[in-house]
Amino acid sequence: MAKLALLSVSDKRGLVDFATALVRQHGYTLLSTGGTAKLLAESGLPVTEVSAHTGFPEMMEGRVKTLHPKIHGGLLCRRDKPDHLAAARQHGIDLIELVVVNLYPFEQTVAKPHVEFEAAIENIDIGGPSMLRSAAKNHESVTVVCDPADYPGVLAAMAAGEGSAELRALRRRLALKVFQRTGAYDTAIARYLETQQDEPDLEALSGFPSAYSVSLKKAQSLRYGENPHQKAALYGTFHDHFQQLQGKELSYNNILDITAATYLIGEFEKPTVAILKHTNPCGVASADTLRGAWEKAYATDRQAPFGGIIVVNQTLGQDVAEQIKDIFTEVIIAPRFSDEALAIFAKKKNLRLMVAKEGIGADALQEVRSVVGGVLVQDRDRTLGNIKEFKVVTKRQPTAEEWEAMLFGWKVCKHVKSNAIVYCRGEQTLGVGAGQMARVDSSRIAVWKAGEAELDLRGSVVASEALFPFADGLLAAADAGATAAIQPGGALRDEEVIKAADERGMAMVFTGIRHFKH
Repeated sequence: MAKLALLSVSDKRGLVDFATALVRQHGYTLLSTGGTAKLLAESGLPVTEVSAHTGFPEMMEGRVKTLHPKIHGGLLCRRDKPDHLAAARQHGIDLIELVVVNLYPFEQTVAKPHVEFEAAIENIDIGGPSMLRSAAKNHESVTVVCDPADYPGVLAAMAAGEGSAELRALRRRLALKVFQRTGAYDTAIARYLETQQDEPDLEALSGFPSAYSVSLKKAQSLRYGENPHQKAALYGTFHDHFQQLQGKELSYNNILDITAATYLIGEFEKPTVAILKHTNPCGVASADTLRGAWEKAYATDRQAPFGGIIVVNQTLGQDVAEQIKDIFTEVIIAPRFSDEALAIFAKKKNLRLMVAKEGIGADALQEVRSVVGGVLVQDRDRTLGNIKEFKVVTKRQPTAEEWEAMLFGWKVCKHVKSNAIVYCRGEQTLGVGAGQMARVDSSRIAVWKAGEAELDLRGSVVASEALFPFADGLLAAADAGATAAIQPGGALRDEEVIKAADERGMAMVFTGIRHFKH
């Protein structure tokens, strides 16, 4: 009995070579449809149209061609079930051993500007997902391929022979890939259709699909997660935003840090350097030159950069590279590196250099976090609030220098884990306190870190990403030498906190917006 392979693809890369190997090396008979059949025939390969195989004509502009018992019976028949085989013989159903199908390009179609709704609908594949799912369900007997990248692996496994461990393992992996692909395909269709509703529901109006589902393509397996005993993988389009120029493979923690660093540096337009550790900024500064920004950022904390992340928003040149080269750093991120900087860093083979492909402010509309039994989805915190609506609530108005420092600190503390306290002078951090259970403790840590760096907090300002619930946090800042504070306001004891500021001669600004970061 002939071995049948059914090929029907929209992406024809590598197909002719693959089909040629199937026929000449492995003795397959080819079944195909439409443009795929035409390509195979023009390439000199013997091919049978599906309509000739089923005895049923293709109709309705190609909408009905593979939805037939001779196709799905040939895919779903259990070879180890005598009753299945008897039914196939009774109804003249030939068994299909291999299916190669990739789907109509729905995602690419709807991504085009001004695509017509009718064009989108016509690019919803029905027969393709049906064949893939039938073959994947019966992967013990059927090899199913939905990605041209898998052609070489399929041919290699076939060489090991039917029934080989290599072929069985490959079939199972390919079946998984099929259900991942069809799941993502269905999600893309659902999301598009939701955007086309005349009367979207309230959930859709908030920017989220009413039946939000997450279906992301696996980008790579990772060596491990946060710790060596945890398995991990990266999904989605992270690599579309960054290009790795050198260094070891990215780790789970590297990717988290790169994301935090990119979002932080995106707040700034002047030449800016930020140094992060465990996603928290430990030194940030802006200046007229990147070299000047580096010197200020590094001065904040000369210990934390060890094993940390450095990110800049300008071309990283030789002058800054010379300053960084002797510091053990996991990752450096920049929109560009000069040739001289690349030559300097090339001597550090393990150092990961990352270029932000689309500018350093790579963006995302939503954040997704796992929870017990599901995920949380929220809009990303992309606003600083309306600066024109910030209110001075103390008797004393901030000076121009204090305003500059407060606005800089406000940008930084938004990216510090709560409870967050940031001391600044000008456009430089002096001390950062992160992630403490009490805000006053974050303030004390920030003061201690400034002392360790021998930075004077007298005349500094303090920024808090959330309200001061009591006066103690503000008084700790005043005792350290801060003369102004910026915070959201809105506490039950606001009047008490304002009174404490007035008694110390401090200026204080309420922003009216909170930036919790858990």
